[in-house]
Amino acid sequence: MAAGAGGGHTGIMEPVEVVEGGIAVTVWAVPGASRTETKGRHGDAVRIRVAAPAESGAANRAIARYLASVLGARRVELRAGRSSRRKRFHVAGVDVEVARRVLLDGG
Repeated sequence: MAAGAGGGHTGIMEPVEVVEGGIAVTVWAVPGASRTETKGRHGDAVRIRVAAPAESGAANRAIARYLASVLGARRVELRAGRSSRRKRFHVAGVDVEVARRVLLDGG
């Protein structure tokens, strides 16, 4: 098989993907902002400015609450990146296309 062939898969992750039991959202966190909001993409992640500081998990909890609120999710769980700016959240009960529209297209 030629390089680059294979159904269009480029090896680049999407910020919002379907996973078992829901969707995965990769986030680039920017703590200490004046308010919590989505600010487009940061490479293969959704850039989220978060009003909470990056101390004692406060920013992680704030991002999880924000994702639950804007996506109407019943459960959001941090799966990777507890102490990193790059995080991966599992979100249950949300359609992937709705999540992409809300997080990447602004609504």
